[in-house]
Amino acid sequence: MFFSLLLFAKVKQVVKQLDSAQVNNAGIGGSTADPDAFRAVVESGAFGRGEVDWSKLSTETYELAEECLQINYYGAKRTAEALIPLLQLSDSPRIVNVSSFMGKLNNIPSGWAKVVFTDAENLTEERLDEVLTELLKAFKEGSLESKGFPSSLSAYIVSKAALNAYTRILAKKYPTFRINSLCPGFVKTDINYNVGVLPVEEGAARVMKLALLPNDGPSGSFFVEYEVSDF
Repeated sequence: MFFSLLLFAKVKQVVKQLDSAQVNNAGIGGSTADPDAFRAVVESGAFGRGEVDWSKLSTETYELAEECLQINYYGAKRTAEALIPLLQLSDSPRIVNVSSFMGKLNNIPSGWAKVVFTDAENLTEERLDEVLTELLKAFKEGSLESKGFPSSLSAYIVSKAALNAYTRILAKKYPTFRINSLCPGFVKTDINYNVGVLPVEEGAARVMKLALLPNDGPSGSFFVEYEVSDF
C-alpha cells in the first residue's frame, strides 16, 4: 500500500512538471483550414481516395509549423522521458505513441531528411533534431520542396515521421519495454473538425490493445489500426 501511494505521488509530481503545451495530445495539424471546406472534401469521398489537394485546403506558417513540432514530436518525447523512470519500476512497461499514416516515409518526397529516417542503424535523437531544425529553416526560406520536404502539411508529416523514428530509438534503448507507435485510423477529433469515421472509443481501443501487449509482443513497430505496417 505504501509503495502504491509513493508511486501515485511520483506520477502527480511528473504531471505537474508537464504543462499543456508539453504533453502530446495525439497531434495538431500545423496548419489552418476552412472547416466547412474540409467537411465538404471528406463528404465527397476525396479524402478516402487520397485525392485531396492540401495546398488549396490548408494554410501553413512558420509559427504553426514550430508549434506542430513542439507538440507532436517534442511533447511526446518530453512525456516519455519524464515517465520512463516510473515505467522502469513495472514488470510490463509500455509506451504507445499516437502517430499517423501520414508520417509514413513515402509521404516525404526525397532528400537528406528521408535518408535520415530510413537509416535505422545510425538513427539518433540528435539526427532527428537536425531534420526538424532544417524543416523550420526551410519554412523561413520558402525552400521546402527544393530540400525534399513535402510541399503541403510538411510540419505534420515530418513530426509524425520523427515520432515513428523516435519510437524505434526508444525500443532499441529499452529492450525490456514494449514501445510502439500507432495510427488509430480516421477518428472523430478536433484535428479533423470531428468529421472522422471512427468514434473516439474505437480509436482508444486500438491504443489500449498496444498498451496491453504481452511481454514477448512486438516493440519498435508502427501499427496502422490493428496491423503492423512498414514505416
